Amino acid sequence: MSRLDPLAYLGDQINEFRVKGTYQRLRELHGPCEPISHFDGKEVINLASNNYLGLANHPKLKEAAIEAIRQYGAGTGAVRTISGTLDIHMELERRIAAFKHVEACVVFQSGFTANAGAVSAILGKDDHIISDALNHASIIDGCRLSRAKIHVFPHADVAGAEAKLAALDGVPGRKLLITDGVFSMDGDIGPLPALVELAEKYDAIMMIDDAHSSGVLGRNGRGTVDHFGLHGRVDIQVGTLSKAIGVLGGYVCGTKDFIDYLCHRARPFLFSTSHPPAVTAACLAAFDILEAEPERIETLWANTRYFKEELAKLGFDTGRSQTPITPIMVGEAAEAHAFSNALFDEGLFATGIGFPTVPEGKARIRTIVTATHTREQLDRALEILARVAKRQGILTATPRP
Repeated sequence: MSRLDPLAYLGDQINEFRVKGTYQRLRELHGPCEPISHFDGKEVINLASNNYLGLANHPKLKEAAIEAIRQYGAGTGAVRTISGTLDIHMELERRIAAFKHVEACVVFQSGFTANAGAVSAILGKDDHIISDALNHASIIDGCRLSRAKIHVFPHADVAGAEAKLAALDGVPGRKLLITDGVFSMDGDIGPLPALVELAEKYDAIMMIDDAHSSGVLGRNGRGTVDHFGLHGRVDIQVGTLSKAIGVLGGYVCGTKDFIDYLCHRARPFLFSTSHPPAVTAACLAAFDILEAEPERIETLWANTRYFKEELAKLGFDTGRSQTPITPIMVGEAAEAHAFSNALFDEGLFATGIGFPTVPEGKARIRTIVTATHTREQLDRALEILARVAKRQGILTATPRP
């Protein structure tokens, strides 16, 4: 007697995705991540990557990775707490701590594990988390894993955050106030100065996830804390090595005692093999470039301003974006995915984003320009966006001069 597939219900769910028009197939990148990339054998303008500064294929990062393999091998063979800590792991952590103007830093295998590991390690069931409604999934999962009580305030609503904190004033347990620096789907910057004031007023731990701010905001890309001049007033800073840095991983910054504690209690750190030597060395090379070539960030922002201005002239709704993350609001998920597929057919890769990544009815195309896009490439992308949007019935407004 043959056994029925106990996972058959998942196939039914996938079919439902197809019927709704929200099924997405993984596109294959052939070759490096560049402004012009090859996906599924097709040459397209790439507005779908987080490679803000164009470092993912930088010669210096590749050379550093190759040399590290020659010196250390392909892998470390262990977790950090056993025999998997290389001298270059420690060098990278010291380098990041100095870059961020903090006492200490610990590197995690991903930005996701950095957030989830840090939050879940320092709080317990008697504690409280005050979290922005649009915080990243890694923050949400870290909050759930901590078993602390979660209090969500409306997105970027400082008064809403204060109401949550005021209601907890005098209630036993630690309080953690947490926000993204730049929100990954809307591209807006969190109200960090006002939130820091609240954390100090209500004696809460202040934490920021600077994944999309790292390499983008602040001097040489030091992030939101530097952008707002709040050094010494944010207790926990999380960053990424996977976006503007161009490689892989995440990191957490703070006091020496806090970082030392994470090395003893953060489960992703304790139970995951450490970064391969090539990854670590490439990250070090990326920080060299951040320090030596600030013009990359200037070019990123010049491209960002130009692209946003031209989208506005065409009549596109880019929501509340303030950064290189520029959504083009569409509405329904099926429509956004159809728009994305049509753009790809015309030579532009820009991802359709729908529920559950964003709320129902808030689907969009997410575009990200980089420092290495040329003006000609951006103009070509704008032409494709306008033409396809009109054909799809998404863009009906008359372009403004």
